[in-house]
Amino acid sequence: DFATPRAILTGHDYEITCATVCAELGLVISGSKEGPCLIHSMNGDLLRTLEGPENCRRPKLIQASREGHCVIYYENGLFCVFSVNGKLQATMETGDSIK
Repeated sequence: DFATPRAILTGHDYEITCATVCAELGLVISGSKEGPCLIHSMNGDLLRTLEGPENCRRPKLIQASREGHCVIYYENGLFCVFSVNGKLQATMETGDSIK
């Protein structure tokens, strides 16, 4: 048996740097090197774009909760919390950075 993709997720202009699946909500959230993070359904439909503040570029880690929150860690040491509806709820700068 060969594995076949269930869905193809489109919408990023640059390479994917991080992704997470929230099976409870039926969502896939992915971030690209120079672009925004995108929320897709498990069927591949593009649902939302998560736009952080201007200095939020290069997402490195994404985690989604079954309660509908998404935490994204960016390369410059900044965390952003979004609702799955795409609303930015909070930001926090750590002063650390990942290279």
